[in-house]
Amino acid sequence: MAAKNYNSYESPFCTRYASEEMQYIFSAQKKFSTFRRLWVALARAEMKLGLDITQEQVDELEANVDNIDFAVAEAREKEVRHDVMSHVYAYGVVCPKAKGIIHLGATSCYVGDNTDVIVMRDAMKLVHRKLVNVINNLAKFADKYKSMPCLAYTHLQPAQLTTVGKRATLWTNELLMDLEDLEYRMNNLKLLGQKGTTGTQASFVELFDGDTKKIDMLEKMIAEEMGFEKCVPVSGQTYSRKVDYQVLSVLGGIAQSCSKFSNDLRLLANFKEMEEPFEKHQIGSSAMPYKRNPMRAERITSLARYVMVDTLNPAFTAGTQWFERTLDDSANKRIAVAEAFLAVDAILNIMLNVTDGLVVYDKVVRQRVMKELPFMATENIMMHAVKNGGDRQELHELLRQHSIAAAAVVKQEGGENDLVDRIAGDPKFGITKDEIMAILKPENFTGRSAEQVDNFIKECVKPVLDRNGDVLGEKAELSV
Repeated sequence: MAAKNYNSYESPFCTRYASEEMQYIFSAQKKFSTFRRLWVALARAEMKLGLDITQEQVDELEANVDNIDFAVAEAREKEVRHDVMSHVYAYGVVCPKAKGIIHLGATSCYVGDNTDVIVMRDAMKLVHRKLVNVINNLAKFADKYKSMPCLAYTHLQPAQLTTVGKRATLWTNELLMDLEDLEYRMNNLKLLGQKGTTGTQASFVELFDGDTKKIDMLEKMIAEEMGFEKCVPVSGQTYSRKVDYQVLSVLGGIAQSCSKFSNDLRLLANFKEMEEPFEKHQIGSSAMPYKRNPMRAERITSLARYVMVDTLNPAFTAGTQWFERTLDDSANKRIAVAEAFLAVDAILNIMLNVTDGLVVYDKVVRQRVMKELPFMATENIMMHAVKNGGDRQELHELLRQHSIAAAAVVKQEGGENDLVDRIAGDPKFGITKDEIMAILKPENFTGRSAEQVDNFIKECVKPVLDRNGDVLGEKAELSV
């Protein structure tokens, strides 16, 4: 095994974050073997449509799809300064019989752009698989904790109660929205086809002596061989760069949803209500041995920020293409598209790991509820006292005064919430502490939370899981 070179930059996506599967999708081997598959599809279709190409030549091309000598291609590129033609040359070296018909009638974007579309399609399939499994994990979690009352927050201030499971449906629902967007993009992705240097297919008009039906058939045959239903209807030399923007917008949406989840989890960890999994020998801090930092959730937040910003790259690229094409897209898109997918892959790996082992501290959750519940239950207490003969308007004012006083004990003195004792000790309420405590059952203050979880899983999540049952069960082990 070659020694590691510590003197050169290495992308953290490759060394720390992204899976080998996603890295392969954006590898040179995948890219240039796809070039060759496209050249095979072109030659096969041209042969079937009557051009002077033999089955022997097609067979030779097909037999050498993965037989890539990168050294030959790299040496040729230094000489000719053209990556596609260097690989045409390298392919011809191992396919001497077919050398003369490789790339016949095509321009560089035939292999370059079609390969980019194929790579994005395959990368989206991987993202889809992982996203479905994250949704499955969160749905199981929501179902398990659908009835456990917890504090809900508006403006990060305690509000009416919800349940731990109901909160998880909020995370899950946003990921379902992302899945719907992802599936739409996957189902509507089109191959460029073979459009020629300015999109007019002029070279193929010459090859087929003006027989446009054969040109249409050629494109259809190539699309089918590469697994696509359609090619784009019109183009310049390239497919519209809006496609890259549309795909990365979906990835940016996934990043947004995962960031929302990770930020909520980081806050809950501070509240000591929930935590991400913490491994036996994991170190939280080099200086503070007791710490259990939410480092995985923090990494989700960090990577998500990168993806959300990265969506601007294809937006600017799409908006600055001139006429039928310019080359200011190339360097940018080969970085922006690949790294957006690698980052989302990394995010989903962490999401798979974290959502499969979320820890809930139910006693802390209950304790925090009970500290705030007396304030939230004042209307219920007032109605009970009115039934016992009290004056509603007078009791309302007394409750306001008692609530302010109890809040002052908590905020200014650092004491416990004594609102219940204040009310029970006020004879105008005519209610005992036991009666008040009977009212203060958290389960009575969560509204339809449990029912909403059941309905959401049944109506929204289960259909998704049913049609994707063959990919369920995926887990992710993190290297760091």
